[in-house]
Amino acid sequence: MPDYTNEIKKRRTFAIISHPDAGKTTLTEKFLLYGGAINLAGSVKGKATARHAVSDWMEIEKERGISVTSSVLQFNYDGYCINILDTPGHQDFSEDTYRTLMAADSAVMVIDGSKGVEAQTRKLFKVCVMRHIPIFTFINKMDRDANDTFDLLDEIEKELGIATCPINWPIGSGKEFKGVYDRNSKSVLTFSDTMKGTKEGVESEIPIGDPKFDEAVGEEAKELLMEEIELLDGASAEFDLEKVSKGELSPVFFGSALTNFGVETFLKHFLQMTSSPLPRKADVGIIDPMKEDFSAFVFKIQANMNKAHRDRIAFMRICSGKFDAGMEVYHVQGEKKMRLSQPQQMMAQDRHIVDEAYAGDIIGVFDPGIFSIGDTICMSNKKFAYEGIPTFAPEHFARVRQLDTMKRKQFIKGINQIAQEGAIQIFQELNTGMEEIIVGVVGVLQFDVLKYRLENEYKVDIRLENLPYEHIRWIENKDEIDVKKITGTSDMKKVMDLKGNPLLLFVNSWSIGMTLDRNDGLRLAEFGKN
Repeated sequence: MPDYTNEIKKRRTFAIISHPDAGKTTLTEKFLLYGGAINLAGSVKGKATARHAVSDWMEIEKERGISVTSSVLQFNYDGYCINILDTPGHQDFSEDTYRTLMAADSAVMVIDGSKGVEAQTRKLFKVCVMRHIPIFTFINKMDRDANDTFDLLDEIEKELGIATCPINWPIGSGKEFKGVYDRNSKSVLTFSDTMKGTKEGVESEIPIGDPKFDEAVGEEAKELLMEEIELLDGASAEFDLEKVSKGELSPVFFGSALTNFGVETFLKHFLQMTSSPLPRKADVGIIDPMKEDFSAFVFKIQANMNKAHRDRIAFMRICSGKFDAGMEVYHVQGEKKMRLSQPQQMMAQDRHIVDEAYAGDIIGVFDPGIFSIGDTICMSNKKFAYEGIPTFAPEHFARVRQLDTMKRKQFIKGINQIAQEGAIQIFQELNTGMEEIIVGVVGVLQFDVLKYRLENEYKVDIRLENLPYEHIRWIENKDEIDVKKITGTSDMKKVMDLKGNPLLLFVNSWSIGMTLDRNDGLRLAEFGKN
């Protein structure tokens, strides 16, 4: 084994997913607080004036208070090197979350104790299940009135189709929240509401037989706890690490990220229950992170992270081996050798240049416009490609008109750069050139982001005209079919994407079936491949 395997063993790379407002960003910050990466929740060390959430860095995110893009945060804790991928919770940005989950080895699902499983949680969860990645559940906001604990677990099991195993158990909620009972150590971590924003808060651990336990919890709460634990021991699934690692069983924890309660105990358990970076599937078979030379894949591209420099960063998940700055690598899709320029690691928009990084780490490299999402980077002595990342089918379409035709160049540059990030997809009507641009998005909020970014980053004003199309299909056998001769319904439109692939847009789903019936041999697909 190479000498860097110990570094890889220390790595833990996970994504945090949730519905908006479940407390995901707050939980992320508290992890950073325990790792010493920030000294006060909401500000990076040394930047006491920046009171916005660390992981929300884009201007529009600060204005609206929602996360639009995924951010990458790295910190050290208790001998581990942790890479957190914080994802947007809003469903209109689920495509970014989906790609981010491709770069994670496990996921932490944050659920609001008073709301339970919400629609967005369901959608994201399905992606985790599809990938068989381990899922850890943190039921948050226990310092507020929460739903019945058994009902919450029941809902997770029914709605998401995964067994649950509570590692700890809450004693009350809201004003009656006394703390959590640890099922393994048979002791109680008591809650006191003095911990907002600091890590010095008071958390006392009291064994269940200790007289102080009765005093801290009260007779009534103690009796109820004993009943619930007895019920739980008979009803809940037993902890089974193998099932957790296959994504079949979710360990559940309770706490309050805002007050720090239960966060550190969750982090400690999580690190023990998760594994170091896992092998990945490529076209030549399984790539072992410990044995193979450096390899990585691009899962995200972000333009203008630094307004002053107008730069574009390709985020790569290192899948195997060790990366050294200056090393020569091979870009599989571009079919050429290269050196990765300005390799850096992130703390939201703060970054530092790195000399080395290991499997499990996320690095950002300067992208002069050559990378696409899903690209593989490896060593030229053993060329292979990781599995591609599917493209979500857009569900909303609009025609884009620029208001000042003198700014055509900036408009084309801006819309192309934003499209390469994967947040929007751009199409043009067949045979019209770039005169007619149609934008497709998964969620309508993406239109606002596009308009905002074109105005603020490229100084281009646009008008969006909504189109009635709701369905898009890629032509699977485009080389065997004469696209011009496809006869469809009156609500069908022929377009092509940035790479020149022909696609069909439809207003109604029944039109898709009619078009297939009318064109013998035509094959349509719901997903495109990056």
